[in-house]
Amino acid sequence: MEYGLIGEKLGHSFSGEIHRLIGDYDYRLCELAPDELSAFMQKHDFKGINVTIPYKTAVIPFLDEIAPQAAAIGAVNTVVNRGGRLIGFNTDYDGLKRLILNVTGGRLPTGEILILGTGGTSLTAAAVLRDLGAGRVFRVSRTEKDGALSYESARRDHRGAGMILNTTPVGMYPNDGNVPIDIDAVPALGAVVDVIYHPLRTRLVRAAMARGIPAAGGLSMLTAQAVAAYGHFFDTVPDEGLADRIADRLTMEKENLVLIGMPASGKTSVGRCLAETLGRPFY
Repeated sequence: MEYGLIGEKLGHSFSGEIHRLIGDYDYRLCELAPDELSAFMQKHDFKGINVTIPYKTAVIPFLDEIAPQAAAIGAVNTVVNRGGRLIGFNTDYDGLKRLILNVTGGRLPTGEILILGTGGTSLTAAAVLRDLGAGRVFRVSRTEKDGALSYESARRDHRGAGMILNTTPVGMYPNDGNVPIDIDAVPALGAVVDVIYHPLRTRLVRAAMARGIPAAGGLSMLTAQAVAAYGHFFDTVPDEGLADRIADRLTMEKENLVLIGMPASGKTSVGRCLAETLGRPFY
């Protein structure tokens, strides 16, 4: 494998599609069980990889060098092999910053911010929010590890939170009917950000949108971090608009259009016309 993605479960991943749209290079998905990570990293038979759940902190001991930003965050999602030396970067930072600014319109909601999860992406989220000037930020987990709140205490004592940022896999395909927290328990919400991109809109995001709360899933984050990783892989500066173009294309390809109406209202005729125009299958 020259370039690719490592993680424990990758059946949901769009990364292969994204990197094929970025450039003409071999990019593969490589599922690793926890007991396989050490041998893979020690062999380092790759030119560049992305790293996802649950290995964004676990890969750090195998690196020869860590970029200052990644070291400060404590999580790595991109590793480049330069002459046998493994160098770690965090391109999630730029992607998540873009996603948060898109959802909030550049202004964070007032009140506390709850980060759901305590993994590597939660560390990146905390760093982004800190740099954006967020006030009180709390991480929430089922186990209360690393000083995190429990979900029970979040619902009981932090009902005034202005923003939820989900970094857990809860709600990801194929378990997309699940939701990490009931937003009705947080009535003051002004924004919801979910790093999950498959489905494009998780149940958490849809619940927020139904209440008129600005919300989005993680597709724009995914494409932005992938383009930034490509820059590290090939030591180049990517086209500034490339990530947005890829995100728009993937949205068009993966988002369904559903026509609802009375019999003989034109659903079939309009549907066939849309399918032909957009190059999409019609059912």
